[in-house]
Amino acid sequence: MNLPSVFIFNWIFLLALFPVAFFWLRRAWRILVKNDFSEVALKKGLPPPDAEKYAPYEMAINMIGGVVIVVLLVAVLGFQALASEDWVAIAGVTLWVKLFASFALGRQAHGLGPAKKKPAAGK
Repeated sequence: MNLPSVFIFNWIFLLALFPVAFFWLRRAWRILVKNDFSEVALKKGLPPPDAEKYAPYEMAINMIGGVVIVVLLVAVLGFQALASEDWVAIAGVTLWVKLFASFALGRQAHGLGPAKKKPAAGK
């Protein structure tokens, strides 16, 4: 790959961090301020029955990830304090750690075993 294409991909990645930070911080805001637990520890798009129990963990995961991305954006765009390889590495690690942490929390909240079948209503 030649230099201009790397430059373009870096800018696309940098611009993609804006909506990522927005959605993560919005999720943390919904959990912390609005007490909306509909997006806490999701598994197959559904929250666990006791979502309020896992809300502080999900809020912390989203808040830390969002703040790291915002600080990274300010450092790169505002102060030009990081080299390209450095901010790409920080952003990539933040994305993956947040995804793995949310995935693990969702599995922990829903239980690690196979789904249990509910008994029939008439029996």
